[in-house]
Amino acid sequence: MIIVDTALKARAEAGKPVQIGVFGAGFMSKGLVNQVVNYMPGMRLTAVCNRTLEAARETYAQAGVTEVRVVKTAGELEDAIAQNQYAITDDPAVLCQCESIEGLVEATGHVEYGAMVTMMAIEHKKHMVLMNAELDGTVGPILKVYADRAGVILTGCDGDQPGVEMNLYRFVKSIGLKPLLCGNIKGLQDRYRNPTTQASFAKQWGQTPHMVTSFADGTKISFEQAIVGNATGMKVAQRGMIGIEYKGHVDEMTGMYDIEQMRSLGGIVEYVVGAKPSPGVYVFAEAQDDHQKHYLNYGKLGEGQLYSFYVPYHLTIFEVPLSVARVVLFNDVVIAPLGAPVVDVVTIAKIDLKAGETLDGLGWYMTYGQCENYETVRAENLLPMGLAEGCRLKRDVAKDQVLTYDDVELPTGTWAHKLRAEQDAYFPVKVPVTV
Repeated sequence: MIIVDTALKARAEAGKPVQIGVFGAGFMSKGLVNQVVNYMPGMRLTAVCNRTLEAARETYAQAGVTEVRVVKTAGELEDAIAQNQYAITDDPAVLCQCESIEGLVEATGHVEYGAMVTMMAIEHKKHMVLMNAELDGTVGPILKVYADRAGVILTGCDGDQPGVEMNLYRFVKSIGLKPLLCGNIKGLQDRYRNPTTQASFAKQWGQTPHMVTSFADGTKISFEQAIVGNATGMKVAQRGMIGIEYKGHVDEMTGMYDIEQMRSLGGIVEYVVGAKPSPGVYVFAEAQDDHQKHYLNYGKLGEGQLYSFYVPYHLTIFEVPLSVARVVLFNDVVIAPLGAPVVDVVTIAKIDLKAGETLDGLGWYMTYGQCENYETVRAENLLPMGLAEGCRLKRDVAKDQVLTYDDVELPTGTWAHKLRAEQDAYFPVKVPVTV
């Protein structure tokens, strides 16, 4: 942060703000636009791309910007930037092709649209910051391959729990300790919530019911912890993670996990329901020698075996601009896959499903997501949650049963399914042969 704010100050003083664009005009985009427009010297949110122009216009209006320019080409956007105008468009190519744009943010939360615009951004050699764990957890590893080939950065963001966890993980490693658990603190977990049950909460906060449903039913946290696993190499201890319910502080939980299991798995990703500090994140780590143990004890972190580190909050849109600055100004990746997938998110029936039905999307009525280790997903031919929407059921599937590819007919011609097929081919898994 100290480096980032100084660098942004220098860009502001030079009159050369970091020019960024955002895809999406929903809850998160509105907060991001307000933050950058009003409170981020050295950065300029130049353009909003959304399928509905009026929604894009509203993101600026609620930030106090009453005049925006509709642009239909990259040239028109370049002219708007030169004239210090804010711009909106419904064509993602406009942002991707604009040479003055230095970084892009994907904030739709939609897997298919996100896959399309991210591939377009990479093709035009634009850095992309994802506020879209669902996309990252479904096809992030193969998107990272494309980004590396193009010489650009694909990363998740600060503010959402995965980025905050990764910052903490990096800190713990930087002081010479060995992280064994990356955790996410939740206030609620009920896999059977749906948009009807969540409608009033969504209205209270200006969000969509299916978005807040994905928070409540465990789908969102599954994607979040999956991308932490993919960025650290950590796995899950069991399908769905352990998910302890505990009302105390995470500092008191260091003895609640099997340390030998964590070591054998190279660490685990986890969550806890009800613990403090909420809604923060935590990392449990072990010391490397007795000298470290002595000084950690002196620093009031206890006698081990595990030591607790935590951040008591995640601040979403307040921290996302810092992610863009880290990428553009320092080529620093916040959170991205190390390589092959490690943890995936699989599709579980939320209700009894019937043959012939078409599955709805993330946070709706029919399915919820749970973490599973990638090798198991491939070995058991399990259906990734990020690909479930639009699949047609070939047979009945009972409530709480995991879906497989054999249970469904896949949609055709989608970016997400194409990229997932490429990803599975690019990162093969040795499936045990049964005799």
